Amino acid sequence: MKKLIITSVLYTVVTAVLLGVVYPLAVTGLAHLFFPRQAEGSLIHRADGTLVGSRLIGQAFSGPGYFWSRPSAAGNGYDAGNSGGSNYAPTSAALVSRVAGTVQTLNPKGTGAAVPIDLATASGSGLDPDISPAAAFYQVARVAAERHMSEDAVRGLVAAHVTPRQFGLLGEPRVNVLQLNLDLNKMAPAAAK
Repeated sequence: MKKLIITSVLYTVVTAVLLGVVYPLAVTGLAHLFFPRQAEGSLIHRADGTLVGSRLIGQAFSGPGYFWSRPSAAGNGYDAGNSGGSNYAPTSAALVSRVAGTVQTLNPKGTGAAVPIDLATASGSGLDPDISPAAAFYQVARVAAERHMSEDAVRGLVAAHVTPRQFGLLGEPRVNVLQLNLDLNKMAPAAAK
């Protein structure tokens, strides 16, 4: 019996060291070696080295001269430590009220233009960094007016930021809002708010 207990304890210790220390360190080391940018969180820095965000985690943009992100229900908004959706059912009065308020903000004059769904509803994670091309093009007129730019110039910038489906069939076309806004600031820095 004593021999079985010693063997069990040794297997537990060896397995814990191999799978809890050696394996994670090996995988992390290989990730840093072969995919250094991704292993560091796909961080985006300004030319002066200032960290502005990650390509993988959304953030709120509320200024009228910026493209707005998809709403977030994660904590106080885009809280990676509290990731998750609102879990409201489609018939929830709270969801209907929030979506109606968002639509009113995005389309205040009631022009009847359909607001893209991803601008009015939160994602499952609450951290989506991307919006649909339709959502980005929907905001072109507002952003162009605030930045005192031509709509064609802003539309061209959006078109340049559309990422197609991976391998032509996986996912949906998308626009990374942080990268789009950073390039927008480069085009018209004086008008940025």
